[in-house]
Amino acid sequence: MSGVCLKGIRNQNIEHSQLDRHRGILVKASSVDKTISNVYSGSLLTIKGKEIEKVSSFFQSDGIFPDEQVHRQPTQLREKHISSLKKENEEKEKDTHSEHLLTNFSNIYASDLLPTRNGEELTDQFLLDVVEILLNYIKKTYDGKSKVLDFHHPHQFLEGLEGFSLELHDQPEPLEQILVDCRDTLKYSVKTGHPRYFNQLSSGLDIVGLAGEWLTATANTNMFTYEIAPVFLVMEEILLKKMHEMVGWREKEVDGIFSPGGTISNLYSVLVARYKQFPEVKTKGMAALPHIALFVSEHSHYSVKKAAAVLGIGTDNVITVKCDERGKMIPSDLEAKILKAKRQEHIPLYVCATAGTTVYGAFDPLDNIADICEKYGLWMHVDASWGGGLLMSRKHSFKLNGIQRANSVTWNPHKLMGVPLQCSAFLVCEKGLLQACNQMSAGYLFQPDKQYDTTYDTGDKTIQCGRHVDVFKLWLMWKAKGTRGFEILVNKSLELAEYLYKELNSRENFELVFDAEPELTNVCFWFISPSLRGVANGPERQKLLHQIAPKIKARMIEEGTTMLNYQPHGDKVNFFRMVFSNPATKKSDVDFLLEEIERLGKDL
Repeated sequence: MSGVCLKGIRNQNIEHSQLDRHRGILVKASSVDKTISNVYSGSLLTIKGKEIEKVSSFFQSDGIFPDEQVHRQPTQLREKHISSLKKENEEKEKDTHSEHLLTNFSNIYASDLLPTRNGEELTDQFLLDVVEILLNYIKKTYDGKSKVLDFHHPHQFLEGLEGFSLELHDQPEPLEQILVDCRDTLKYSVKTGHPRYFNQLSSGLDIVGLAGEWLTATANTNMFTYEIAPVFLVMEEILLKKMHEMVGWREKEVDGIFSPGGTISNLYSVLVARYKQFPEVKTKGMAALPHIALFVSEHSHYSVKKAAAVLGIGTDNVITVKCDERGKMIPSDLEAKILKAKRQEHIPLYVCATAGTTVYGAFDPLDNIADICEKYGLWMHVDASWGGGLLMSRKHSFKLNGIQRANSVTWNPHKLMGVPLQCSAFLVCEKGLLQACNQMSAGYLFQPDKQYDTTYDTGDKTIQCGRHVDVFKLWLMWKAKGTRGFEILVNKSLELAEYLYKELNSRENFELVFDAEPELTNVCFWFISPSLRGVANGPERQKLLHQIAPKIKARMIEEGTTMLNYQPHGDKVNFFRMVFSNPATKKSDVDFLLEEIERLGKDL
């Protein structure tokens, strides 16, 4: 038995057209308008019966930037407004006498929902129940006392788990079972928005971004032509223009596209760089080209090598450039490797510099790399998938100085900016290049004689045909937060990284992989268990230390209290890599993590 529907309301003055349903309770539309009109994304509220619950408080508008006010409404007025709304809701609840009727879905099937005739009410109730499940999950996600995950092994899911079967059948199952499956799917999923989830670069759960994703799924359209995605394609143009400006390309004829993740965006960079130098590759293939070479740092993301494999260039022709101890590309070694490739009669084509490496969070010296690329005529790409979010911060954007000299940039708002997965932009500093490189002029989609401006038919700029709408959630979040709101979010993440760095320096059970203040939110460290403290540094100690992080991580996952990634890197044995991008995380969560590592690893 599930779901709640309103059978009747005794207040006859309320017109049905003025009513909105929210979690099975009808309230005046005007009161909903009043509720939202003075509430910002930093303090989102949801009405539930007699109370107004605070879903999230990502950032405060006062005290961050004394020289400007992030929100026009002063904090104290917003708090007064919220307090009055709570009182108003309590009074409204007393005056509303509703009879509730539970909807039984045990004999209701998907075929009974819209577009089936007279399926409106059942559709309404089913979706309200789904929203109830989602809201319960969101509240658990933000509850620091809840588990990050309830871990089970693959064979347990395959065999079936507590009535949760993943097997598919020929006959339909009732919606009651579908709702149970929705609950169980979330129950056994990782709460990536939990304040103690630190496992990946993408974390957090932005409520406005979530609303954007829901709307995107409801619209269910495709980004290849303006005629079926008019609003979304104009939004994409506006977002790309804004991002170009933040990179520093204000006066240039530029272009770009949103793609399915940073790996694809980096593939685009190699694709257009090769086409720019050798346009004949589009028709004649790699056999018509000379031996080309690509250059990446030894700390770069593996996606450039993957692109070389996919595009027929070959991973052997991706040349690795040395990094310093901090993980930054060494320009002198880049130049030496370019000259060596020339002596071997290879054609140096492309350099991928990184703004925020995956493990160390390092920023390559972009200006120095740009000088070398201009000197030898190479395409310069900046992979700012992780670190691009710093462009939103006046305090930290200097770390990307030189990015404006790049030919192309990858920037993933789904990482440091907290946009729901996935949301990646490929930006290129030459208009028309994407179109020329990828255009196939499919007559059934890209007719030249349409009644509108067909430059908005972007499908021929991409290597895909169908393209998911990834822009709306970013656009909606930007509207809700403003640039300054993203700035607060980014600055807070870096402040937490600095706090962790200082804490690690003050605790005897931890050792930093490199002793330098974090440039991004990455902080890398070892846990030194009590049994290792007396062991002299050498191969035996390194062998033992290599086993510590995996064992702690295994215990961490089994207990479900927190999640943190580890890896070896170069000559460094397994260490923990902490990253911050979740606006729900606080200093107390950092303290909890360190204490939890000590608890789980004290007997190792």
